Formats: sequence, structure tokens, C-alpha cells
Amino acid sequence: MLEGSCCCGAVAFRIVEDPTMMGTCHCTRCRKLGASAIVFVKREALEWVRGKENVATYSPEAPHKYPRCFCKTCGTSLGEILSDEDSFPIAANAFDAGLTLKTQFHEFVSEKPDWYEICDDAPQNAGHPGA
Repeated sequence: MLEGSCCCGAVAFRIVEDPTMMGTCHCTRCRKLGASAIVFVKREALEWVRGKENVATYSPEAPHKYPRCFCKTCGTSLGEILSDEDSFPIAANAFDAGLTLKTQFHEFVSEKPDWYEICDDAPQNAGHPGA
């Protein structure tokens, strides 16, 4: 079981199954939202400890389609934690302890800033993997 929370502690959750994968998104939107490192979890594995009502959602304008969640109090990025999908990303920074997963892919490398160097051997994709 992995526990997660926001910076101020108003939001807390746990997942009862290990995440299925980890990736890094280099798009400008994810970088600005503080959710570049993401882990994918199954919806049925997520359990709320407290603060679900303290999670706000930012819904982007087209052509972007993925809403992003954050704590209403401290602004901690939570990925897509309120998603209705069977599997969705949660920002890796929201987990309280270390993750055993390593980055399995990089997406939107075409938008990566020059100051950031990718230092692993995970596959790099110009956009979404497989797109």
C-alpha cells in the first residue's frame, strides 16, 4: 500500500495496488502544473483517507482534453486523481514515500526545455506513446 497527500495535509489518499507504470511528460502544460512525473493507478485501487472535497479541477481549453487536479488549499498537483477512467495518472510528487517504479517512457519530448537533460534509457516519444 502506498500513501499520498498534498503539502498541507488537507488531502490524503492511498492506493492498495502498486501503480502500473511511471512516465515523464515534458509538455509545457504538465511542467507548469508541476505534474511531469506521473504514475498510473487503477481506479479501484484508490482509497480516500480525507479531503476529496478539497480537490479542485482545472479543465483546459481545446485542443487539450485532460483535466488536472490540485489541492484547493496549498495547490499541490495531484494529476488526474478525480478521473472516472479505469486507469489514470497521479503526480508522483504526491506520494509520501519513495516509489519502486522507474520511468518507463517520456512523452512530448518535442516540448522539453533545453535546460532539462533526460538521464535514463526509457523510450522517448515526440507526443503520446503510440500516437
